[in-house]
Amino acid sequence: MLIFPTWKKAMIIIVCAMGVLYAAPNFVAKDTVESIQAVMPDWGPGKQVSLGLDLRGGSYLLVEVQGEDVINERLESNVDAIRRVLRDAKIGYKPAPHVSGGAILFRILDPARTDEVAQQVRGAAPDMVVATGEGGSFSLTYTEQEVAAIKNRTLGQSIEIVRRRIDESGTKEPLIQRQGLDRILIQLPGVDDPEDIKKKIGQTAKMTFHFQSKTMTLEEAQTRGVPPGHIIVPSADNPRNKYLIEKRVIVSGENLIDAQSTFDQNNMPAVSFRFDAVGAQKFGKATQENVDRVFAIVLDGKIISAPVIRTAILGGSGQITGNFTSEETRDLSVLLRAGALPAPLEVIEERTVGAGLGQDSIERGMEASILGLILVLIFMVLAYGLFGSLADVALAFNIALILGALSLFQATLTLPGIAGIVLTIGMAVDANVLIFERIREEARAGRTPVNAIDAGYKRAITTIIDANLTTFIAALLLFIFGAGPVKGFSVTLMIGIVTSMFTAIMVTRLLVVIWVRKRRPAELPI
Repeated sequence: MLIFPTWKKAMIIIVCAMGVLYAAPNFVAKDTVESIQAVMPDWGPGKQVSLGLDLRGGSYLLVEVQGEDVINERLESNVDAIRRVLRDAKIGYKPAPHVSGGAILFRILDPARTDEVAQQVRGAAPDMVVATGEGGSFSLTYTEQEVAAIKNRTLGQSIEIVRRRIDESGTKEPLIQRQGLDRILIQLPGVDDPEDIKKKIGQTAKMTFHFQSKTMTLEEAQTRGVPPGHIIVPSADNPRNKYLIEKRVIVSGENLIDAQSTFDQNNMPAVSFRFDAVGAQKFGKATQENVDRVFAIVLDGKIISAPVIRTAILGGSGQITGNFTSEETRDLSVLLRAGALPAPLEVIEERTVGAGLGQDSIERGMEASILGLILVLIFMVLAYGLFGSLADVALAFNIALILGALSLFQATLTLPGIAGIVLTIGMAVDANVLIFERIREEARAGRTPVNAIDAGYKRAITTIIDANLTTFIAALLLFIFGAGPVKGFSVTLMIGIVTSMFTAIMVTRLLVVIWVRKRRPAELPI
């Protein structure tokens, strides 16, 4: 345990140095940090810990879920099913089935077949109430309970997707919660200008894949009318450029399981995507049977890319290319990973809010942290002498590693997070206490200093791992099942456990080994 290879020493020094470098921006002025960020890559040091809404203030958004759009969309999907039923049964109708006032309305030409048609329509739309009137008129509606259930599901799905879009990593601690029957409250710590967030949540991100029409050209459709089963869709780059595509969806964004920002063969920004097993099968079969056809990728009613299929794509993955910037591909990949919103969102209120607890909370939290740190440092020196001093040096690196990790991952720090840091300050020396007590017992048993240190580390390591692993599991469960401040506490606690294990087992031991080899003591000062 007292043998340190050169590579291990180098690794410890590099990790500690990186922790100090990433933590350092938190102790300099914001202007200086901004100048550092201008010359540093995204992953490099130069970021400060992001403070939560309770400490820093931020933005407040209240959005309304347009649940009526979901109802109309479901009605439109049932319209197609009813038309197929009437066509297969060779039943004439006028007017044709259409959506009006939250219902599907149509009239058949032969009123004598009303009961027959009602039975067939109920089979095509089992979740709807079918009402018949004079002259063969029909009205299909959802019950109030079904409408309420659809809107409730839509609101729940919207909240989850908004959460994934805003906080994909789960460390920024936005407050996202339901308000009333159809509204979502969003609080964003540290965001003074919410336009970027409004852009992220305002896009439905409903992506579908279609083939360009092979029965008629765009010019013919514009002159003679759009043929059944087709639609004209504008290009996202230039609305003047339009495509006549088949209405039938080949594959939808629901089958996407991953999307990443990348670059194409010409080193231009692009988005790579991957389907699940069902989507991969549909995508592969469609491309295999339609080589040399234009394959339109439609996002929220606009074509973002329309490549020509040169060969079958059987791997279940592909790439979206176009006139994208790197920022646009990053945003698009986040939207696609998070999933499409089931309904559009309308911002009905927005404002910038001040810190709820603010500077006073920061100062009190810092005072508690500093006081706890000082007391721990004093206790270690009084209890373990020189070895306690070495543990204090390791504790300083531990704090630097925690701040560096929070800065690197841009995890939001709130008051519960500060509580987690204060807790880890005490826990950080727990492993050292176990080791030093074991070394003290071995020394009292008559072992030489080298043997006592070696035995102390060997026999305490299992206990240390068990104790920290159980705490880490508890923190991990808090992170998985918790939300908001609970996640903030668990993040700092998990980071603190990992860094304290590293500093106790690696850093302190390295300092002890260096001292022993240099001094070669006859007795241990512990």
